[in-house]
Formats: sequence, structure tokens, C-alpha cells
Amino acid sequence: MHARLSPSTALLLTLPPLMWAGNAVVGRAVADLIPPMTLNLLRWTLAGLILLPLAAWVLRPGSGLWTHWRRFCWLGLLSVGVYNALQYLALKTSSPINVTLVAASMPIWMQLVGRLFFAAPVSRRQLLGALLSISGVLLVLSRGQWQTLLEVHLVPGDVYILIAAICWAFYSWMLARPGDEPVHIRSDWAAFLMVQIVYGLVWSALFAGGEWLVVDQPVVWGWPLVAALVFVAVGPAILAYRAWAIGVKRAGPTVASFFGNLTPLLAAVMSTLLLGELPQLFHAAAFVLIVCGIVVSSVRR
Repeated sequence: MHARLSPSTALLLTLPPLMWAGNAVVGRAVADLIPPMTLNLLRWTLAGLILLPLAAWVLRPGSGLWTHWRRFCWLGLLSVGVYNALQYLALKTSSPINVTLVAASMPIWMQLVGRLFFAAPVSRRQLLGALLSISGVLLVLSRGQWQTLLEVHLVPGDVYILIAAICWAFYSWMLARPGDEPVHIRSDWAAFLMVQIVYGLVWSALFAGGEWLVVDQPVVWGWPLVAALVFVAVGPAILAYRAWAIGVKRAGPTVASFFGNLTPLLAAVMSTLLLGELPQLFHAAAFVLIVCGIVVSSVRR
């Protein structure tokens, strides 16, 4: 049984959606400057270099990095290797509303994966929370016009982000159910993230190599791309992953998934601000629905 959702845990679980919303905005902004798989590879390479002063010891022989390769390989694949690579790829072929709509199904996939693969019960309260939270996301994405949702058509990019959402559900449940990795690695957040980056970079390099063979898009170097790489490496990667790991451990993966629904809301607000438009009434209504979903799903009987 996870502890009641505290203000500090709520703050921790709010930081990742804020960073991930910025990640989506930046991903769209640099779509013409760099291919998606290459962006993901460079992002995590830079993140690994930033973490080196804190976690270089985990690369030494005998640390447990290689002896527990199976679990770390899966964690690296689901998080570093797949999730953001598929998000960047989706933003190349799908509209923002489609990508965020499909990603909004995260609570449902979290509950389904937990029930089928981790024997986790799903309560009526959690289902009600999922419906409330997703309703808030749909409200802001439709800009208060529900008929807009009827005009949405799935494209390959939507399939990519759906696969990414399912992978993230598996990743979150694996975080909540510790494996046989050494305690000295799991208890050190920088080391635990570093081992995921090490294995994730192998997957990312394979995906980027395949991209280079089939996609003819040069990398346009300049200050916009450099600034984007620094942001996605520091904010959405290191800071967000650190906060997410702690939040999932405290509140559980299902409750955490409802905070993930803040991502499209925050992304929509950022896009509105970038376009010079003021927030409207439906933004506030959607925020209330999402927060109600979080509260309903996390309050204990």
C-alpha cells in the first residue's frame, strides 16, 4: 500500500510533466533541424556526459553494471531507447493534437499492464479518476469544442506514440517492482539513471544507425539546435527522470500516470503562450478535471 499523496510528492510528480511538455515543444521546433532518432541519441549522450561526475563509479568492473545486464537492458530500452525516440518520430508524421490525444491514454495502459503482467488490482475509484483526468485532457485539446475530436484521424505517428505509452507503462511498473539489481546502484539515483543510459545508448545508436541508412536529412548545426539539446538533456532527461522515479516509488505507478496527463495540458498552454494568446476558460476547467482525477485515484478508503 502506497502512502497518501503528500504535497511534496505531488510537486515531484508535477515537475516531469512540465519538463516533458517543454520537450514536446522543443521537439516540434527542431524537427527540421535534426532527424528524430539522431536527436534522441545526442540527447542521451549529452545527459550521460553530464552525469559522469556523479556516477562514473558505476562504469568500473564489479559495480554490477554488466552482471545484471538483462534488467538494465530492458529498462534502458523502454525509457532511453524507445519512449522519446518514438515521441520525436511521432511529431514528424502526426499533428500535435493526435500525438497528445493518444498519449493521454497512459492511465488506461498503466492499469491494464499492471493488471495483466504485475497482478495489480484496479479499483472503481482508479477507473473514475482515469475518466476524469482524460476528460480534462480532451477538453483542452479540443479547445472547448468537443466536435473537434470527431475530426481526428489516426496516422502512423499516432501508432508510434501509442507504442511509446505502453512502453512507459511497463517501465513505470518495473521501477515500482525492484529487481535483483545491487542495492548500491538502485539507491543512488545518478548511478541508476546512468546504467539505463549506458544500455539505452546501445539501443539508441542502433535506431539512429538505421535512420541514417533510410533517411536523408542533414543535421543543421547552430545555436538553436545546441540550446535545444542542452535543454532536453538536462530538463526532461535528468531532472524529470529523477523526480519521476521518486514520485513513482512514493505514490505508485498508477497514481503517477495521472500526473502524466498534465503534460498535454502544459504543452497546450505553452503553445498558446508562444502564439501570443491568453489562456481561456477551458484551460482552467481542464485543469480542474485533471486534478480531480489525480485526487480521486489517490485518496484511500
